[in-house]
Amino acid sequence: MGTLWEGRMSGETEEALRALNDSLQIDKRLYKEDISGSAAHVQMLVSVGLIEESDGKSILEALEATEEEISSGSFIFQIEDEDIHTAIERRVTEIAGEAGARMHTGRSRNDQVVTDLRLWTLRSLEELGALVIALQKSLIDQAEKAGTTCMPGYTHLQQAQPILLSHHLLAHVWALARDFDRIMETRSRTDVSPLGAGALAGSSLPIDPEMTANSLGFSDIFKNSLDAVSDRDFVAEAIFVNSLLSVHLSRIGEELVLWSSEEFGFVEIDDAYTTGSSMLPQKKNPDIAELARGKAGRLIGNLTGLLTVMKGLPLTYNKDLQEDKEPLFDSFDTNRLVLTALTGLFDSVTFNEQKMTQAADKPFSTAVDLAEYLVQKGMPFREAHSLIGALVKISIENQKDFSKVVLEDDNFGPEVEDFFKSGMSIKRRISPGGSGLDAVELQKKQIKKQLEIQTSMLRS
Repeated sequence: MGTLWEGRMSGETEEALRALNDSLQIDKRLYKEDISGSAAHVQMLVSVGLIEESDGKSILEALEATEEEISSGSFIFQIEDEDIHTAIERRVTEIAGEAGARMHTGRSRNDQVVTDLRLWTLRSLEELGALVIALQKSLIDQAEKAGTTCMPGYTHLQQAQPILLSHHLLAHVWALARDFDRIMETRSRTDVSPLGAGALAGSSLPIDPEMTANSLGFSDIFKNSLDAVSDRDFVAEAIFVNSLLSVHLSRIGEELVLWSSEEFGFVEIDDAYTTGSSMLPQKKNPDIAELARGKAGRLIGNLTGLLTVMKGLPLTYNKDLQEDKEPLFDSFDTNRLVLTALTGLFDSVTFNEQKMTQAADKPFSTAVDLAEYLVQKGMPFREAHSLIGALVKISIENQKDFSKVVLEDDNFGPEVEDFFKSGMSIKRRISPGGSGLDAVELQKKQIKKQLEIQTSMLRS
């Protein structure tokens, strides 16, 4: 079996063209999807009378045998196999004979390839969603274990207000919940069968695209054959949800890098998720966290690359679209690894509660609470803000304890002495969604309910 277009061309394909054109090493991982799509297509061809039932049976048996060969590693790829679709059709024809040559009836590689890619993406989105849920559960478990442990909350990486460690961890869980929502939304737009669109304009044969869509488990079928074969929006969306997810994972990684440093000392990462130094025997490096941070750049690059490929393509199929698979596969592969590693890291991490609490209890962290105390006594907030700022300045310039400076001011009574006690700032918080004790307990219930809903949305 030669090329799929040898009837039109004469002579041998130049080696340079073959090297540039062939995509087998990239798309061979689509073999299960290609065989599933081909089987559904053949069953449809039998149903509408385009091929004999006996031929259909021979083709389906050959497809099954081919899948077993590829899965077991015994399949022998040939030099003329430019992609996985060509390789499978060649082998099916070798096994089934003339019947195998009928398999591609009413189908183009244009609708075949994008069908395979949609099936692969649907499965990968499901797997990604499940891994996101696993990391959320690990973070929620740590939030439960944290109890009433306090830590500094930061803006501009400067200590701002005391917060609960659980509140901080749950902030990442909510971000991941949005990632999960985007994954599911992308799944819904990916869940459309393009099989039956042909090369670009459908077919003069009485094919039944709805039958193949149902057989493959798609929820909908294409409405426009031109759009069906040229659409790669679902690939761009899948890479986007991966890239934004990687940004969130990168932020988690950055905090772990900071928190595990001697300067912070907030966490101890288990040895299984760190490495040592080839030169410095004392080192314990947070490589998993650093790689979670670093991989985001690669995934953002994948998205930028594909959007650049797509931006100027006329309808319908263009060979440029062969560039869709590498960034898609790489994005999913990378996030699978990062999510799995971070989940294991959080399952085993130890938080230094004493160090966190000590950092949270620094006197200046009560500044906004003191300003709000004055507001409750009737002072305008801007005036209260200015007054507290002036007291902070006095404390710094005179190297005098801030609590003493405050208690010496006539605007405050002796009751504010309690403001400087450990954990008191947290206890005073009452606003919904904030870092108060009651608000965080409610938040835990809300996120657990959200997690139940997310889990129910997974199909497998």
